[in-house]
Amino acid sequence: MNVLGTAFREIITFVVLAVVIVVPIRLFVAQPFVVEGESMYPTFDSGDYLIVDQLSYRMSEPKRGDVVVFRYPNDETVFYIKRLIGLPGETVHIEQGKTFVTKTDGTRIELDESYVVSEDATYTLDRSLGTGEYFVMGDNRPKSSDSRTWGALPERDVMGRAYVRLLPFSSIGVLPGAVTEVQ
Repeated sequence: MNVLGTAFREIITFVVLAVVIVVPIRLFVAQPFVVEGESMYPTFDSGDYLIVDQLSYRMSEPKRGDVVVFRYPNDETVFYIKRLIGLPGETVHIEQGKTFVTKTDGTRIELDESYVVSEDATYTLDRSLGTGEYFVMGDNRPKSSDSRTWGALPERDVMGRAYVRLLPFSSIGVLPGAVTEVQ
C-alpha cells in the first residue's frame, strides 16, 4: 500500500506541475493555431500549423507587415489570420489594386506587396483608422474577408503574431510570412 500511495502522490505532483507550467504558457505566452481557408495563400495554406506569440505585443507595438492572429470583431469566438497593413491614426488607400498608406506624419507610401494575389484593379477604398485600430488584409485578396469588408480591427482583438510554422514539415520556420516593409 505504501508503494501505491507514493506512486499516486508522484502522479498527482506531476499533473499539478504540468498544469502550473502549461496553463500560463497557453494563456499568456504562446497558442497553437491552425490556418483554415485560402485568405492567406500563398503565404499560408489551409492546414498549416502555427505557434502564435502572445507575448511580444505586450512589450512592443505591432508593425506593418506582421502576420497577426486575432478574434474576428463580429464574432469573438472565431479567429482569423491576416497581414497588418494600417496602423493607428493612419489612412489606408487602395487604388487600382495598389495599396498606399498615409502615415500619421502625413507622408504617403506605397506598400511593396509582392506576396499578394492580385485583386480587382478597379477597386478603390479610403479608410482612416482611429486610436487603437488596425487595418488588416489577407494575402489572397480575392478570397479574403478583412478590414475592407468589416472595418478596422480593434487592438483588444489582436491575439498575437505568427511566430513559428510547425506544419507542413517542408515549410517549418520562424516568423513565417515576415516581410521587410517600408515603415
